[in-house]
Amino acid sequence: MSEIKNRKLYIESLGCAKNQVDSEVIAENLRQDGWSVTEDISEAGLVIVNTCGFIESAKQQSLDTVFQLRKLAPKDAKLIIGGCLAQRYSDDLFESIPEADGIFGNRDLGQIASFADNIMKKGKRSELVPQYPEDLHAEFDQRSRLLGWPGSAYLKISEGCNHRCHYCAIPVIRGDLRSRPEDLILADAHALVDRGIKEINVIAQDLAAYGMDTTPGGRFLELLEKIADIPGDFRIRLLYIHPDIFPMGLLDLMKRQPKILHYFDIPMQHANARVLKAMGRTGNPEIYYNLICKIREALPDAVIRTTLMLGFLEEDDDAFEELCAFVRRCRFDWMGSFTYSREEDTPAYSLRTEEEQKKMEPVARRRQKKLEKIQEQITAEQLQKFVGNQYEVLIEEKFKDEDLAIGRIYSQAPDVDGQTVVMGTDLVPGQLYRCGIRKVAGVDLDAVKIDD
Repeated sequence: MSEIKNRKLYIESLGCAKNQVDSEVIAENLRQDGWSVTEDISEAGLVIVNTCGFIESAKQQSLDTVFQLRKLAPKDAKLIIGGCLAQRYSDDLFESIPEADGIFGNRDLGQIASFADNIMKKGKRSELVPQYPEDLHAEFDQRSRLLGWPGSAYLKISEGCNHRCHYCAIPVIRGDLRSRPEDLILADAHALVDRGIKEINVIAQDLAAYGMDTTPGGRFLELLEKIADIPGDFRIRLLYIHPDIFPMGLLDLMKRQPKILHYFDIPMQHANARVLKAMGRTGNPEIYYNLICKIREALPDAVIRTTLMLGFLEEDDDAFEELCAFVRRCRFDWMGSFTYSREEDTPAYSLRTEEEQKKMEPVARRRQKKLEKIQEQITAEQLQKFVGNQYEVLIEEKFKDEDLAIGRIYSQAPDVDGQTVVMGTDLVPGQLYRCGIRKVAGVDLDAVKIDD
């Protein structure tokens, strides 16, 4: 068996923040095996594309990235397709994409080092779609290299999902809910704080479901309070809470724990009762609106983001107009949207033909544009409440040779919301600075650093 001459790894992470954490874990497992990460693909001996397979557009982006990186990588470099697409379509990818030397799923990431070594040394194509290890503590999930912005990191508390939304392929891709052991999460959080992380973004498919696979009612609030009790200068952002099981005790916890940002990411998907029922959700527009009202009543400075889907079953013109009215009524601070993707192995797949789906797609895109235009105006108005006030800004990037930097205040989640442009001297990426907000610029804020 030959030795590995080039142990430089280039890794491309696609899709959601949960995938980014997986990429960080993969890189650490390989680092422990003697690999070093390079940002120059021309140096790489191994290229890993950690793919997304959630909806059709994400799948296509993943494949395009594989082909693009294969062309850019050295001819003798090995390429592994990993992540959600690999987990979901391993056999098809192995047969149809000879450019890939390996197909590796997204379950037991601790096997990546031996898998990569096998491909590098034997020179044979291989595929491995591992299952989760029986001993959850056996997973090697440390991360010495973070792939996000300076000062900010993601903390994944669970994997998979027990909700069965009829459109969603997540349970197919990532399996049932599987909560990480609390001691591992807290050790991870302590390590992030010790290395100077200022913003811990707690993520899961549904945060509120944490612990429900082992304990009736779950253990999310208990876990969150323990994270907040860790000594140090940092803040906690919560990303993704299913509206149908929103834990109202969270509002009281936020009042007690100043480290937890008053930021809520609650993907509601729709507001029409017929559409929600077809989605397999239990909510309705009044329930969801009342939830928004309760959050804002308890926490007047709360910032709320939602995600909405256009073009799903039962969405006719009346249902869409009801959704538009709901958005105007709720006045979300931020909103994301996407059009329904008909995914095999989901309950909704057989309820619409491919022909019907193609007919609906342009209608869904037109509705999406209209809804986004409505939200753009609301967001512009909502941003005005920050003008004239002071906030802590986490600096992400410094302009070269200028006293300008880009950062975020509590109302801006990484990569999905607007940003804050800060004027001031000695601004260091990864650090927090007190700043005064001067004006709104599109979806961004302009600010000036307040010197002591």
